[in-house]
Amino acid sequence: MKLLVVTPEPVDAGMLREAMGDDVRGAEVLVISPATNRSKMAFWVSDSDEAIAEAEQAQQESVERLEEAGVDAAGDTGDSEPAVAIEDALATFRADRIVLVSHAGSELDYREDAGLADAEARFGVPVTHLEIGR
Repeated sequence: MKLLVVTPEPVDAGMLREAMGDDVRGAEVLVISPATNRSKMAFWVSDSDEAIAEAEQAQQESVERLEEAGVDAAGDTGDSEPAVAIEDALATFRADRIVLVSHAGSELDYREDAGLADAEARFGVPVTHLEIGR
């Protein structure tokens, strides 16, 4: 199975197993962290360098955690628009499933704020929403 994980912050194999069960075992995982600002206010007052640095750190830490758990993983920083980041990733990584990670109660919710409520129909790939606590 090829699994595309879209996340604003680091994830680990345990989190993915919680959402996907045993499907994570033997999966090839691509972690994409879109370079988005945490809030609309941050978007207007910040330059993109900070968002890119945070996304780079999130995907690198995710890849390290997954590899430590024996998961075949790679990562990249994505476009600031999560939908564009997914389209870009799917152009070279033909995922069997997409996992959208968001925080409970966060201003940044990839399912809604980024226009990804229809992600499954839009990309033609099954989508799992993984909500993690703060």
